[in-house]
Amino acid sequence: MVRLVFVDVDGTLVGKDGVPECVWPAVEALRVQGIHLSLITGRPGRGHALAYARRLDPTGLHVFESGAVVLAFSRDPHSPPAQPLLVEALPQEAAREAIRLARRLGLPLEGYTAEGGFFVEGDSPLLKAHQELLGVAAEEGDLLKLPAPLVRLQVLAEAQAPLGALMDRLPQELQAHVAESPRMPGVRFVSLTKRGVSKLTAARFVAENHGLTLAQCAMVGDGENDLELLRAVGMGIAMGNAPESVRKAAKRVVAPVEACGLAEALLGLLG
Repeated sequence: MVRLVFVDVDGTLVGKDGVPECVWPAVEALRVQGIHLSLITGRPGRGHALAYARRLDPTGLHVFESGAVVLAFSRDPHSPPAQPLLVEALPQEAAREAIRLARRLGLPLEGYTAEGGFFVEGDSPLLKAHQELLGVAAEEGDLLKLPAPLVRLQVLAEAQAPLGALMDRLPQELQAHVAESPRMPGVRFVSLTKRGVSKLTAARFVAENHGLTLAQCAMVGDGENDLELLRAVGMGIAMGNAPESVRKAAKRVVAPVEACGLAEALLGLLG
């Protein structure tokens, strides 16, 4: 029986009109049965994503920054609302090299720190739209001069923009994860984490902290960056809006996000 469910955000929990209300009764049905839920996303652990995580499972562990950060909610009113259990910082020199590369290519760039900082370079409309999507205002700053270590860099690009010049020249110490969001159609998000860090590695960490193996877990996702984890868990479930490659890799395919696909997936786990 599945004891832990990983839930992707964009295109899975969140559609073009936000989170369908049908999701929350299904979430409660799983929690009543003692099944944990874990948000797993490329988004930072702030703003809307942190609120989604708390509503999914306030006693669970949640994965942010494409696997670079795992947070648990604090019960201490005098502490920050969420405490990091796992932080995988970017190798400093590799991060610097990637920042310089993005600058040379003229690509909008975001940086996320281990302390939850969110910084941007430039005034691209894509950067401003992304802050609205996240529900978090970014600070402008020189990403080469931040006082805290970076856990993730992210490049934003229009769908038609060629990314080969970026991907082919990234430092070997970094790993790229490409994702999209129905809230920003036509935009690709290229997250850069430390090589070897991914949703899969963070999910394994979360499962082990619950005393489980990935075979006892389910994953609901819709993107290419979910493929590795969909294949590794005992029950991989793809949203109906997922590309064919993701749907083929899953053991089950449900309706699209706007048609209550996530609720269908969750309730199906109850047998």
